[in-house]
Amino acid sequence: MSYEPQPIIKDEFAADPPTKRPLARLLEKREQQKKIVGAYCTFVPFEMIHAMDMVPSVLCSFAGGPIELAETVLPANLCPLVKSSFGFILGDTCPFFSLADAVIGETTCDGKKKMFELITDKKPLFVMDLPQKPDEPEALDNWTVENRKLKMFLEKTFDVSVDDARIEAAIKGSNRKTRMLQRVFDYAAGKPSVIGWGEMYHILFLAQVLTMDEFEPVLDEALKELESRRRGGYAHGKPGAPRVMVSGCPVAGDAAKVYRIIEEAGGVVVAIDACLGLKLYMDEIEEDTDDPVRAIAAKYLKIPCSCMTPNQRRFDNMDRLIERFAPRAVIDVVLHACHGYNVESHRVERHVQGRHGLPFLKIVTDYSDNDAGQIRTRVEALLETCG
Repeated sequence: MSYEPQPIIKDEFAADPPTKRPLARLLEKREQQKKIVGAYCTFVPFEMIHAMDMVPSVLCSFAGGPIELAETVLPANLCPLVKSSFGFILGDTCPFFSLADAVIGETTCDGKKKMFELITDKKPLFVMDLPQKPDEPEALDNWTVENRKLKMFLEKTFDVSVDDARIEAAIKGSNRKTRMLQRVFDYAAGKPSVIGWGEMYHILFLAQVLTMDEFEPVLDEALKELESRRRGGYAHGKPGAPRVMVSGCPVAGDAAKVYRIIEEAGGVVVAIDACLGLKLYMDEIEEDTDDPVRAIAAKYLKIPCSCMTPNQRRFDNMDRLIERFAPRAVIDVVLHACHGYNVESHRVERHVQGRHGLPFLKIVTDYSDNDAGQIRTRVEALLETCG
């Protein structure tokens, strides 16, 4: 290696963990009298929040610590993401939730829907009813109505109003962010990849919560470092390390053990197709339409969550990612009791093996480390098949 890599996040957002600086930022925004709107899922259109000069915040849901408290109310055989989310609220241990002036939910799973019913007394809450047959003619109409209802909820709750021009400006800022992120993804798709999964996760997290004006200088510095790595001959991981794409449920926080195990076993994670990964940035929002709210709805309806049926778009997106990032294996991560992703994993396996001829591994896990040894053994065996 002729180039010694430097951190790609060099300014005040370089704090470890990546949530540390965004939390300080929220406190600053609160002092500036800005309203904070919390959300759990990428189906919530942050463009609408930015258009109203409010601050979006990703709420806590990826730690195992609060689960024991959550299980005093929720069933034990429930998705750890839902239990973690509720445990943080019950114990008042999520600073992002505490700072939020309102919370936006969505009907991506039954566990979430019922959990939201339990927190209606905590914050002003709006739950977006997501159409789950996205190819039906009325799906976009219905989802556009939900986005309009979200707009009206925020306007009524905070006594503000927003016009189409401000929503259009937020759309264009979001698209600029997506285009810049595509340049980052190019460095992961390169052979060799010059960016690690932790750095990619950090950038994707900041992309969600920062405005374009805040994010652009951060990303400019990251792109300069990534180009220096490429020109300097740096390669992330060992020479010839198997390239891996991770798909499935959200993989973050305590579930990120899967990423660590893959790289400790000698692989390199080059594409994050799991929720909270590249899915949100596969497409741009159509600009300069006569209905920017509908344009936003159209983009978000394309996100291929396993709650959708049929979910052909997930497989179409996987084809695009496999062609671009050239993984030599695919790992599908399913959280315990996430029945949608668990059932769909059978089709994912057939698609990955049948269409692309790639080794495939399904991992069912939670937020504990109890299965780390077993996962390591299975990942090592998978990577051995990559030649």
